[in-house]
Amino acid sequence: MRFATEVTHCDDLMTALAEFRGYGTPVLRRWGSVLAGRLGAGSRLLVAGNGGSAAQAQHLTAELVGRYRDDRPPFSALSLHADTSSTTAIANDYGVQEIFARQVCAHGRTGDLLMLLSTSGSSANLLVAAKEAHRLGLTVWALTGPAPNPLESTADESLCVAGATSATVQELHLVAVHLLCESFDRAVGDDGR
Repeated sequence: MRFATEVTHCDDLMTALAEFRGYGTPVLRRWGSVLAGRLGAGSRLLVAGNGGSAAQAQHLTAELVGRYRDDRPPFSALSLHADTSSTTAIANDYGVQEIFARQVCAHGRTGDLLMLLSTSGSSANLLVAAKEAHRLGLTVWALTGPAPNPLESTADESLCVAGATSATVQELHLVAVHLLCESFDRAVGDDGR
């Protein structure tokens, strides 16, 4: 039984990856170019997610502040969940639905980007953050699980990953993070930065 489950998971991932390659790659290529232009002009990327999506968000910011493959200058990217003192204080004083919105209000400026990662696309704290980002003039991108979902319809642009399980969606989100970084680095290199 266990072997059959492992084979099914791999088969589901391979099917989802083949489909993702067709619809996800053009979006991520464009997002990488936009992101390079914005961050190169001094804007910031704010990123948020819950649970495994928080790990993916932090992975993305690490690649931008550090490097993906080749050496290049660092760029401003903040994982909003990573400041545990802020997130726990905000959750305690204002409720968990506000943990990202208050940080967007503190750190976000017109021209910045907010990227929200969610396997369900229905996390209340991400939806509140998107609303706050729009109020402040940030562009909101969503990387979610299957459409339709509330985050998809709230964001300025969305990439909704079709996966049979949350695990498959998260695995494809990691692929998306790496493709976004690859596109970003290519665009940064093309601009001579």
